[in-house]
Amino acid sequence: MTRLSIFLLLAVIASALVLVHSQYETRRLFMALESARKEAKRLDVDRDRLQVERRAQATPLRVEQIARQQLQMRAASPAITQYVSIKDAATAGKEARP
Repeated sequence: MTRLSIFLLLAVIASALVLVHSQYETRRLFMALESARKEAKRLDVDRDRLQVERRAQATPLRVEQIARQQLQMRAASPAITQYVSIKDAATAGKEARP
């Protein structure tokens, strides 16, 4: 009877330790999940903010302003437009060949 009691006591202690370990792991995994959810929410907010900034940067007025200021570009007008005909392009292609 004593052997059976000792065996049952050890079984109860082992099952208690397994239960405590599984609860600890559950809490640890839950905290990791919550941390991942917070990070995902933060990244989603950052993505939305960056999309708004990208849309603001790509407005036609802003693109034209940057083209004028930084690239010194100007609007095309008939006075500065050069027209190339098919005949001129063919002769230029023959001249370029060795």
